[in-house]
Amino acid sequence: MDYLKKVEIHEGQKGQWAIFPRLCKGCGLCIEKCPVSCISWSKTLGVYGTPAVVADMEKCILCGICQTVCPDCALSVEKKK
Repeated sequence: MDYLKKVEIHEGQKGQWAIFPRLCKGCGLCIEKCPVSCISWSKTLGVYGTPAVVADMEKCILCGICQTVCPDCALSVEKKK
């Protein structure tokens, strides 16, 4: 069952983006607010059986807006130093 996954980490050259499917309820706020439209629906299911999200790390600028607007703290964005 996909919703039992604890974390999905997506690595990029600039850093990493993580989604916690157990916390994601599929509200879509992160998709709506992403300034570069790099977030889309995933095949992984979230807590309510709705799709979680995934980021295209080629396009992601790791701005952290998605992490800020997520009401469930289901996203984590970390830039490399």
